[in-house]
Amino acid sequence: MSSGVQVRPRRGLGPWSAGRPGAVPLAWFTLAGVVVYLAVDVLLKFLRPGYSLLYNAESDYGRGAWFWVMDLNFLLRCALSLAAAAAVAKAARPDGRVRGGLVLVTIWAVCSGLLAFFADDLEGQPQHGSGLVHLGLAFIAFVCITIGTILASAGLRSDPAWQPVANLLLAVSIAGAAAFVLLGSAVGHKHAPGGLYERTFLGLQLLWIALAAGWTARRRLSALTGPAEPSP
Repeated sequence: MSSGVQVRPRRGLGPWSAGRPGAVPLAWFTLAGVVVYLAVDVLLKFLRPGYSLLYNAESDYGRGAWFWVMDLNFLLRCALSLAAAAAVAKAARPDGRVRGGLVLVTIWAVCSGLLAFFADDLEGQPQHGSGLVHLGLAFIAFVCITIGTILASAGLRSDPAWQPVANLLLAVSIAGAAAFVLLGSAVGHKHAPGGLYERTFLGLQLLWIALAAGWTARRRLSALTGPAEPSP
């Protein structure tokens, strides 16, 4: 008889209870990326104190001094969003709504990265080609992430392994959609706090991404290892 302790895999909820290999590193990269992204946003406020959090869009930091810091953050948003989509795809049970939602999240990611190459025009200034492209990419990205997170959340509710967090994901995604409506209502209104609405929208979408990545990492690790059991 051996007195050693052996860690045995925990029984899951079917073949997709632990997902496919590779989900955990992608999930942790996503979480680290969200933290760095938010830290850079705070840094930019100190680097460009003349910009208002209430009225200036986040993209305005891409014009003038320290523009390259915002451009790097756009690229980071692309990378962390792609990692999140891949992590959830590996961890979730195959479902049409989840796949469709993650495709839209991927489009959001690509458009976010492209924003780094097309500077926006400050509100009230003449619109140039680069600024128009920036607006178009941002609109596509925002629409895709709004629909994509709701769609993916609805699909994850039918996955037993995601049920503990699926309703929270859906609530966050719906709140993000409400923030998007507020942002749209601020367009063309000079005194509307469009910057605040945009930051609220982006914060909620990043929260959804972080929650999905965090659950992916936690569930995968829990599925792989269970409580220690004495070996015979």
